[in-house]
Amino acid sequence: MNLLSGNFVDPLTWLCLDWILLLAAGWLLIGVAGVFALRRLTLVARVLFPVGGVFGLALSGLALHSLGAPSEVAVLPIGLPGLPFHFRLDSLSAFFLMLIGSVAAGVSAFAAGYFRKGEGTPPGLLALEYHIFLASMVLVVLADDAYAFMVMWESMALASFFLVTANHRIVEIQRAGYLYLLVAHIGAIGILLCFGVLQANTGDYTFANMRAQQLSPFWASTAFLLALFGFGAKAGIVPLHVWLPEAHPAAPSPVSALLSGVMLKTAIYGVLRIFFDLLASPIWWWGLLLLAVGLATALFGVVFAAVQVDMKRLLAYSSIENIGLLFSGIGLTLLFSAHDMPPMAALALTAVLYHALGHAFFKSLLFVGTGAVLHATGERNLGKLGGLIRSMPWVAWVTLIGVLASAGLPPLGGFVSEWLLLQSFLFAPGLPSALLDMLIPVAAALIALVAALAGYTMVKFFGVIFLGQPREEKLARAHDAGSWERLGMAWLVGGCVVLGLFPVQLIALIDPLTRTLVGAGLAETAGDAGWLLVPVAIERASYGPVIFLLGVAGSFALAFLLVRLLYHGRLRRAAPWDCGYPWQNARMQDTAEGFGQPIRQIFEPFLRMQRELPTPFDAEPRYRVSVGDHFWHWLYLPLARIVDRLASLIGLLQQGRIAVYLLYSFVTLIAVLLVVKQ
Repeated sequence: MNLLSGNFVDPLTWLCLDWILLLAAGWLLIGVAGVFALRRLTLVARVLFPVGGVFGLALSGLALHSLGAPSEVAVLPIGLPGLPFHFRLDSLSAFFLMLIGSVAAGVSAFAAGYFRKGEGTPPGLLALEYHIFLASMVLVVLADDAYAFMVMWESMALASFFLVTANHRIVEIQRAGYLYLLVAHIGAIGILLCFGVLQANTGDYTFANMRAQQLSPFWASTAFLLALFGFGAKAGIVPLHVWLPEAHPAAPSPVSALLSGVMLKTAIYGVLRIFFDLLASPIWWWGLLLLAVGLATALFGVVFAAVQVDMKRLLAYSSIENIGLLFSGIGLTLLFSAHDMPPMAALALTAVLYHALGHAFFKSLLFVGTGAVLHATGERNLGKLGGLIRSMPWVAWVTLIGVLASAGLPPLGGFVSEWLLLQSFLFAPGLPSALLDMLIPVAAALIALVAALAGYTMVKFFGVIFLGQPREEKLARAHDAGSWERLGMAWLVGGCVVLGLFPVQLIALIDPLTRTLVGAGLAETAGDAGWLLVPVAIERASYGPVIFLLGVAGSFALAFLLVRLLYHGRLRRAAPWDCGYPWQNARMQDTAEGFGQPIRQIFEPFLRMQRELPTPFDAEPRYRVSVGDHFWHWLYLPLARIVDRLASLIGLLQQGRIAVYLLYSFVTLIAVLLVVKQ
């Protein structure tokens, strides 16, 4: 490791890992610089955040160069004595570094125009927390031993906690932050115990040692379940999701974009690292369990997203849905791997990786779009928005790209990943199990249902915010995004478009990673048909995104020319007829509650609904529906009451008398001596 060897060498001879660690250190230095410019908003916003964005671009380029390259390792003597930090750059870490860097570049550019008053925290302190968060995510995916991983994982959790509670004067935000921190630490305990199982009593917590262990099926399954619990808590799978719809809306919008678009992917990285790297031989029921959990999470998330009236909570539940799709794909990959079907495993894993990257771009774009709306209007409630496409055309059109990608429509990246995932399910009946062959079509139908409901939700999201007439008078004063915000949003739009138009080229980049993890790839079959995407065989299915785009553009051009040639001069403009009622106003538009009413009725048993109904005697009649989470009331509130009761009982031991405390020590000493004697 040239950078860390202590020898001064030509920087041109440094390895990619050297430069990536240097970029992580650069983000830390940017954060320290923010402390010295604590309240200098202009310096922080116009210098520090853009420089951080440039570092993200550099990180993405280095990671892209490292995909498929030989692994690089480093040992940093900065831990405890005898416990240095081990780092490793391989194709798996390079892929997620590319995701982190590319999305961070766009979000940082947006943040340069977004953070105007510090969001309740001094701007310099916000810059410190923000860049520590970025650096810790980089070091999480580079960590090559349990000690370094857990230190960086906790650093990421603490930095994100302070970012979530940036506007800490609001009680609801404080509660959301503490709930997030509690779940994050409980999940971290599961991850730590998983590493304890993987090292198999050797005392060596490096990942290289864990790869060399041959665990029995019992202990391998124990490690699997602990990892699923620990990383599932960070990802937000059901029923460990309760923190996510609270924390993501509470954070400033650029932070929400990083939490949803990037941080959740560190949990996906952890799952892939343990299931396919440290645990070499998967068992078939692991995949079935993961598939069931993923489908339940996806359906839960999309149903709750469809009935939300807060635009940031809607996107938070949408993230739960997408995390469910990712876990479903990982479960299918495990099933294929356990039954020795590498090509099918490669197809499912490619869909997972593609969707992870696509979701990072389009969900970050949607969150920063809501941030621009929030700054311009001061409103998050969908019931008080509407018609913003007139006053915020730039934000409206770029948000529309994110909406189309999130809905899984061609020719954007969201369609490619979901199409590949569906292809994986369609080819799954070849599994050598009658039970699985019976269940897989049901799972495929649920995936299709989730995709349809996601499209429904995105129509509601965009239509209520940007179309129709403004529902509040103050919306007429809304302003469009500034130049820095536009730059960041344009970068994220570019990611959605590139992922949609060039899937063959991007699958070729992913191919070395899938070959490393499951022993097969799609590059050869996908590249044989030129610009057509062929996942398995051209006679089975293919998709041409550029051809599709040209067809759509040609259809629009032909329609425009026909209208101009055939009807030119014979058109007149008039007010809309509105079924004979010309005095339509914003109160007659479909509301967010009305849009979600069919979903509430269909899925009412899954929702905890409370209705406030008017009576004929009310001076001001009011109708209100609130949707709650059964998991919160059935699982977490009873658990909290049990913990409070135990804490009260333990509190009885605190008598405030030194004699009582000495008696406790004496009784404990006697008990220890008796145990030792036996």
